[in-house]
Amino acid sequence: MKVDTVIKKDVLLILVMIVVVPLAGELKYYPFHDTYRVSFAVPIFFFSLLLLRKVSPVIPGILVASAIVGFRMYLDWYNYESFDFLHSLQIRCSAGIYYLVYAIAFSWFKINDFHSKPWIIGIWSIIIETVSGGMELLCMYVMVHHHIMFPEFMQIFIVGVFRSFFVLCLFSMIKLYEGQLRERQISQKNDQLLVVLSNLYEESIHLKKTLQDAERITKKSYDLYEELHEADINQLTSLHEFSQKALQIAGEVHDIKKDNQRISAGLSKVITKEEFSEYMEIESLLQIVMRSNEKYAALLTKDIHFSHSILGEHPRYHVYLFLSLINNLVMNAVEAIETEGAIIIDVCREEDRILLYVRDSGPGVKKRHERLIFKAGFTSKYAKDGTPSTGLGLVYVKQMTEQLGGSIQFINLSPSPGVQFTIDLPISTLMGDKD
Repeated sequence: MKVDTVIKKDVLLILVMIVVVPLAGELKYYPFHDTYRVSFAVPIFFFSLLLLRKVSPVIPGILVASAIVGFRMYLDWYNYESFDFLHSLQIRCSAGIYYLVYAIAFSWFKINDFHSKPWIIGIWSIIIETVSGGMELLCMYVMVHHHIMFPEFMQIFIVGVFRSFFVLCLFSMIKLYEGQLRERQISQKNDQLLVVLSNLYEESIHLKKTLQDAERITKKSYDLYEELHEADINQLTSLHEFSQKALQIAGEVHDIKKDNQRISAGLSKVITKEEFSEYMEIESLLQIVMRSNEKYAALLTKDIHFSHSILGEHPRYHVYLFLSLINNLVMNAVEAIETEGAIIIDVCREEDRILLYVRDSGPGVKKRHERLIFKAGFTSKYAKDGTPSTGLGLVYVKQMTEQLGGSIQFINLSPSPGVQFTIDLPISTLMGDKD
């Protein structure tokens, strides 16, 4: 909170005190059936001083003391025909002395430094009220020759105990409420921070996957360059340009990898981890897949409901292998759904194999396209500007699945619309080289 804002609140509180405390002083009763009166002014004054943040308690003490004396002298002028200014001032100034001494003592003992220790505030408030009451009696003795008696000090002490107890109970309740409110705010901020960190974690996982892809492409491009270069040495001059292009591709992909590495390092610093685990629980992996594709669907202005189920006991799977397979299928399903629909991801373990099912409520695959769906370059999806998709997503999944010793199949759902892709893999392949 800015200092200017705090001071403004303190000034507003002081203005309220100047008005309310003199009025509350007229709401009085006599607990001991004598001339000693008790009002609500002192508890309100004490409570208000506890709420001050930046302004010294002496300032409102002077202002409130002046306001009380002035207000009571005004009442004397209003109620009595023969008003004597000096006589009224002599009678009423003792009340002002009480509040002035109270505020000075409150500031002197730094009561607002003990908000976390109410019992200390209680002890000091009783002492301060007793001293202030004693100074009021002394002023009355000097001004109007009021005789000071010991029972009056006892009355001041007893009333001080009850006043302090009442104010501290109210103050503690407010502090408790503020603490609970602050705790809820901190909890909400922590939840928001966890969401941000989980999003960064998710993006870092995908980024590390692109790093691996870039590394693999770089190696393949350079291998191609070496092969073409050797062919060039054997007088195949027509291949020289191709070898240089292959080398250029390898260099450009290598630059992409370096850029991704810098981004990955930055994200890692943000989430205070040097590197992420390459193995995660199946539930966490599916949550990442669903969250990332929910964002992708929102980007395409599509209303898609995602759900998942897990059957059987599963080990921790290799993050990049798993995401390479499942994420392409889910993104393909998102693109296939026109405006709204549902995508269901099921993971099932059968002995030493894992079955991945991705079902969507899209239009399905037309009969004439069933033989072409895994062909490179085939696509039935186009962007809003008419640009066709690359048609490589499903091809990549099929190649990756077969390299891992598995298979991929699809069926059109009937009679309901949609399609289901099934990936069947040995569990050991999704555990990478963990063992």
